[in-house]
Amino acid sequence: MVAGMARSYHLPDVQLALRMVFRKLRTSDFQIISLVVKPMSASLTLDNPLAPETNTSGVSGSSRYEQMLGRAEELIVKPKQGGGAQRVRIQHTKERMTVWERIRVLTQHEPQITFQNWGAQLDGAGIVTGILNIGGRDVALYGHDFTVRAGSMDATNGSKLARLILLSGEHGIPLIGMNDSAGAFVPAGVGGLDGYSEAFCAMHKISGVVPSIMLMFGYNAGGGAYLPRQGSFVIQPENTFFGLTGPDVVRHALGEDITPDELGGPKVHSQSGVVDLTAPDELGALRMALHLLSYLPDNHHSLAAFHPTSLPLDDYVAEEAILLRKTFTNPASEFNTPFDMRLLLQQIADYGDYFEVQPGRARQLTTAFGRLGGHVCGFIANNSAFDSGNINVHASRKGTKFIRFCNLYNIPVIFLEDVSGYAPGSEQEQAGIVQAGRELLDAIVDLRVPRITLIVRNAFGGAYCAWNSYHIGADFVFALPSARIAVMGPAGRPFVYKDEYRQIFSDHQQRLKGGVPEVDSASERDGALAELTTRYEHELLNPEEALKLGSVSSLVMPGYSRKVLGNALLYLLRHYHPEPLSGPQRE
Repeated sequence: MVAGMARSYHLPDVQLALRMVFRKLRTSDFQIISLVVKPMSASLTLDNPLAPETNTSGVSGSSRYEQMLGRAEELIVKPKQGGGAQRVRIQHTKERMTVWERIRVLTQHEPQITFQNWGAQLDGAGIVTGILNIGGRDVALYGHDFTVRAGSMDATNGSKLARLILLSGEHGIPLIGMNDSAGAFVPAGVGGLDGYSEAFCAMHKISGVVPSIMLMFGYNAGGGAYLPRQGSFVIQPENTFFGLTGPDVVRHALGEDITPDELGGPKVHSQSGVVDLTAPDELGALRMALHLLSYLPDNHHSLAAFHPTSLPLDDYVAEEAILLRKTFTNPASEFNTPFDMRLLLQQIADYGDYFEVQPGRARQLTTAFGRLGGHVCGFIANNSAFDSGNINVHASRKGTKFIRFCNLYNIPVIFLEDVSGYAPGSEQEQAGIVQAGRELLDAIVDLRVPRITLIVRNAFGGAYCAWNSYHIGADFVFALPSARIAVMGPAGRPFVYKDEYRQIFSDHQQRLKGGVPEVDSASERDGALAELTTRYEHELLNPEEALKLGSVSSLVMPGYSRKVLGNALLYLLRHYHPEPLSGPQRE
């Protein structure tokens, strides 16, 4: 019996009671507790009730349950250790992050890893799959761990990857892929190929259902190149490679001595359109992916996130008016002045902020995401600062891909038009300009999202027909006073003023026969042709004929483009219901 107490307590009962009191407390919340009770003849010590139980059975080792807990902790940590400290150091010496470090750039929240130990050695088999919280959005993610088997693919992690990809499609969440793989795991034999096949099929099934962003890290070959290009967008940093085969194979098969950068570096792929964006390093690529993601919807039946803006739509934008005046009153070139349409885009988009896609390829066509009145829209603009703005094969395919993406994912499209036509010449014909132009035309015709055109300057011939005119399906077509809408540019004067044109050249020949020096006669001829050009521009190179025919809804004065386009967009969105693309699929 404990001294000083009216009733007796057995020591085990006291310990049990204390355990119940402290059951929900963490051991770290308090120091080791010991109670010393001093009866008349002896002292009793009560042990910390939360301390691990000691083995008093005389049998060495912990309980089976404790062993299982310890093993579970080892398994949870194992994939995060990658291939070990030595391989991690090698990764860092190459100025590359580990897959876990890349994840920490994408989100500050703890990732929800799926199938963490699904691998031959319970180590994840070189690929990490999970769900991230990025800005409050659920985003599916996979990433190769190059420190484990060089991130190679076998049937096991092929199934793991395919399951993650299909999950993103079923739940309607975007997908980010961090590719850093040497390709199929050769010792796995056909299993490695089967793994890629399963992943290929999964990527195809989610195409057009959820958007995906693929990042290329390290050295990727074979299936490691095919798989990411199935995604919506590909971002490649400097000092990386991906391609069907590496330089060694090319050297042995073709005798071509070539470096990885020359064969499959970002400069090569950004010009061909295989890569949509390039970055200086891995960190820049990851941040670029986050920026791009902010403009994309979760899936094909929702709109991209609306961002409230304090910038009003109805304000007069003086900078736009100044820009246009300085461009078209240049005494040396006037209406032939090259005009970088991105300068106008800055005056239209909220806060002048936009995100350009494929900025280094076919620069005569600008494709970009931006916000107008807080709503995401796609801008496609002719840029006469490069190649006179003429549409060639590369520009056609660049525009086609961007327009089809917007159409799939309910993103309105705004066309800023300044195009004199398609690029002529044998080189373009051999490259397939007719087919590429047809694909661009089909993409524009098929648009079911809100679509608006603003004609800034030139709108000639077939390019005008295809470039989202009313008859192609535009919701609204507006024009600045500087718009020149016609079948042809100044080169069309001989077809409009045939008699005058013939007379000018006839008079020139008569003067030469009469003994007038050729220099003087040619000067008089050129002066007459210049007057005819001026007449042609005044009579035909303007928006008036298009206004008479209803081909243009109304004129927009410089400084009010943002107001007119923004209010038209808001009206159209009030009557638009996002849904998956349906209907017949054209050839």
